[in-house]
Amino acid sequence: MAEQTIRIVVAGPRGKMGSETIHMIHRTPHFELVGAVDTKNEGLEIRDLEGLPDISAPIYTDLEACFSNTTPDVLIDFTHPEAGKQHIQTALAYKVRPVVGTSGFTEEEVQQFKVKADASQVGGIIAPNFAVGAVLMMKWSQMAARFFPNVEIIEQHHDQKRDAPSGTAIKTAEMIQKDRSTVRQGHPDEVETIPGARGANVDGFRIHSVRLPGLIAHQQVLFGGEGELLTIRHDSMNRLSFMNGVQLAVEEVMKLETLVYGLDTIMF
Repeated sequence: MAEQTIRIVVAGPRGKMGSETIHMIHRTPHFELVGAVDTKNEGLEIRDLEGLPDISAPIYTDLEACFSNTTPDVLIDFTHPEAGKQHIQTALAYKVRPVVGTSGFTEEEVQQFKVKADASQVGGIIAPNFAVGAVLMMKWSQMAARFFPNVEIIEQHHDQKRDAPSGTAIKTAEMIQKDRSTVRQGHPDEVETIPGARGANVDGFRIHSVRLPGLIAHQQVLFGGEGELLTIRHDSMNRLSFMNGVQLAVEEVMKLETLVYGLDTIMF
């Protein structure tokens, strides 16, 4: 039996993640790109933009007009937090399922979106990282924290990333806290001679953020024990690494009637 075609709108088609997403949709037989939302290029089609596939999907500058005219099943958003918040609210109002990779949302904001999704019985997924390997790294870190409570997270991203620490690091820290005994690490009389030198403090352990050109998305979680060190690391070398997770999220969100946070919620 042929799979049901899923109708998709992409927000931010000219962005690096948005354009990669459009290529993924184009090569997935049961996905159909029916429209895109951009800050410009109203009236053009995807095929008119340099570097994008030969798809006749129209481009809109108004999300509501896009939804009204294209009647999509799913919105994929890789824009930025402020735009993403508005896009999620509009999508839920139109009963379009949001799949959002934009990071920078607070726990309170995610809960507010979940309440709206529950009221409308519309599925949605917000994920700080769509790389399947990164999700496994987070899950394995949660498992390790039960045995190694002394831990630090080092996340590295490109220098155009706006939020620090990354959503992936925050999600990793949240998962670690579920299985980790609270331990205050380091010397009890430790002093930062330069404020911030030890990184952000989360329940007694630290998160360090690196921002440099040439990086994409990288994270290592270091666990220290007596006479041993455990390192769990994931590296995304290019943005194609996120596409398997995006495809999975689009397929699974069609089965949901609530909004979930993290790709792990549909993987495990």
